[in-house]
Amino acid sequence: NWDPVQDDFGALPFIWGTLLSSLLALLIAVPVGVGTGITLAELAPRWLGDPLGMLVELLAAVPSVVYGMWGIFVVVPLVQRLEECVIPRWGHIVLFSGPPVGIGLFTAGVVLAIMILPFIAALTRDSLRAVPRAQAEAGFALGATRWETIRGPLLRCARKGIFGGVVLALGRALGETMAVTMVIGNNPQITLSLFRSAYTMPAVLANEFAEATGEMHTAALVGIALALKAVTFTVNALARLLLWTTTGQGGEHRL
Repeated sequence: NWDPVQDDFGALPFIWGTLLSSLLALLIAVPVGVGTGITLAELAPRWLGDPLGMLVELLAAVPSVVYGMWGIFVVVPLVQRLEECVIPRWGHIVLFSGPPVGIGLFTAGVVLAIMILPFIAALTRDSLRAVPRAQAEAGFALGATRWETIRGPLLRCARKGIFGGVVLALGRALGETMAVTMVIGNNPQITLSLFRSAYTMPAVLANEFAEATGEMHTAALVGIALALKAVTFTVNALARLLLWTTTGQGGEHRL
């Protein structure tokens, strides 16, 4: 429960909403981001791959409030149309239950996926380009196709860098505030439905901290902030450690 009037503060709905929206964003962004990085590094010609890679990286410079506005005016109507088709058929399933309003966990996951995609794509591309070309040439010499070479020795050598990019993207998703606040619905409930509203830790801090009345309300918000800080710090520290291990090796196997 989260009831400031009765001084009843429970953080579980916010932790649940933060983790679920971030994991949903990873499920969408990881396949697209890794595929984009592979295309830019190994499939597209250099004259096309470099400009496209720059455009993908520019997505990381877009302010989060712009993503939120884009989510309200573009993603929400599209998700609402999707819900109007899905809910009448599969609304009896918990995962797809809820009113077709377009605002909820699924919309927040889509917006977050677009926001974290540049991190995954850029680190995938850089990790693949850092693999010694002898690995690819050895695969071709053994009769492997281009896809078999990419799937085998190249991705195997670059997997730690790719995983580090995924963890960095997860850290960004966990701490995102404005864009998620504008499209998730801000309803402190624990739900398994993708189409229902939820709440996240950064969103409740942005919405209620300036208006907190009472020591218990303020203390509860500070506790949520400390929990969010601990989670994001741990995730980013793990990502830095993984990236250090992949770049700190000498010789031919440096990534």
